[in-house]
Amino acid sequence: MEFGVFHDRSAETPEAKARWFQSLPLEDRMDLLCWFTDLALSINPHLAEKKHDEQTQRGVRVLRLP
Repeated sequence: MEFGVFHDRSAETPEAKARWFQSLPLEDRMDLLCWFTDLALSINPHLAEKKHDEQTQRGVRVLRLP
């Protein structure tokens, strides 16, 4: 039997990443959220300050290359 990791570019699409993330149990998703939060705060400890919080009246547009 042959074991290995198989990977192609289709696994890099945002949709594929979303499917992978949704396949995780809730506990693992929360662990990742904590990990990403800790990473962001280690890079910029001031992120938790409210002065960075801004309301916007504009919408958010997601752009994708064709």
